[in-house]
Amino acid sequence: MRRSRPARTLLMTLTALTALTTTACSDTRQPNDAEPPPTPRNRPTTSHPAPQPPSPSPADGTEVGACTDGNCEIAVTEPVTIRFPAPDDVGRATLSVTKVGPNEIEYEVKSGDSRSTGGAEGPGQGCLTYLRDRGSGNSCGTLDPTRPSPRPGAVVIQATTGTDGTALLHIVSP
Repeated sequence: MRRSRPARTLLMTLTALTALTTTACSDTRQPNDAEPPPTPRNRPTTSHPAPQPPSPSPADGTEVGACTDGNCEIAVTEPVTIRFPAPDDVGRATLSVTKVGPNEIEYEVKSGDSRSTGGAEGPGQGCLTYLRDRGSGNSCGTLDPTRPSPRPGAVVIQATTGTDGTALLHIVSP
């Protein structure tokens, strides 16, 4: 048995050396999870910025006068005052935008004895005001800039911030 032990050791040593030599001389790299994949040499590397969503294009542009009937979609870049019919024909209501800036809007709504204020800061933020003949309600947070749906007996006002300092206003009457 002593004769087979040195032969077995020699055989194992030769096998290990053959495997090591084959691996060391190979020209193919084995992938390593810690390394990023190599950049192809035949293509230039360029980076393209991620596409930005288009700014909403308001149906009535920047024309404040389009809101006097209680239905409009306009963009504002500075404080404005808009007068429109109050709910249930109880007179006129007033929307006063008091502050507009990048990702920022503040406003106040008055109708009869009702008064409501709203304000939002941040990308995609805004406020919804529901103006009724016997009061109003406000809700602010993340909003979709699309036109809100009309509500029976209420005027809906939506103000949404814009990154460029333009706020989008919707006034929707029943």
